[in-house]
Amino acid sequence: MKKVSLFLFVFLLGVCVKGYSQAAAPADFFAGKWEITITGTPDGDAKMVTNLVRKDGKLTGEMKDPTGKRTEVTPITKIEEGTDKMTIYIDTAQAGEIPIELTKVDDDHLKGQLMSMFDTTALRVK
Repeated sequence: MKKVSLFLFVFLLGVCVKGYSQAAAPADFFAGKWEITITGTPDGDAKMVTNLVRKDGKLTGEMKDPTGKRTEVTPITKIEEGTDKMTIYIDTAQAGEIPIELTKVDDDHLKGQLMSMFDTTALRVK
């Protein structure tokens, strides 16, 4: 009976230790360089590149035209993050602040919509 009691004690102790141990912090999924494609706009498909960087606990960055046709950058005013979803708010001269909602598809792809009207995809640039 003592062996069974000792075995159960060790087993339960192991379960408790495993339950209270902390998991490693997850990698910062949304940080990094992304190429965002917006399809179906009145001017045709648009591509933007951004390098999202975490500063003071929040993601920040700016959008740039990868082709070089537009030299000005589009500032990102704020980014709202969830576990598998983020919303990037950009400031445009024509429409003011507009949201780009993106949801994780896999480790290198996001998909969503711009202003709930235009389909948007994002590809991680390595």
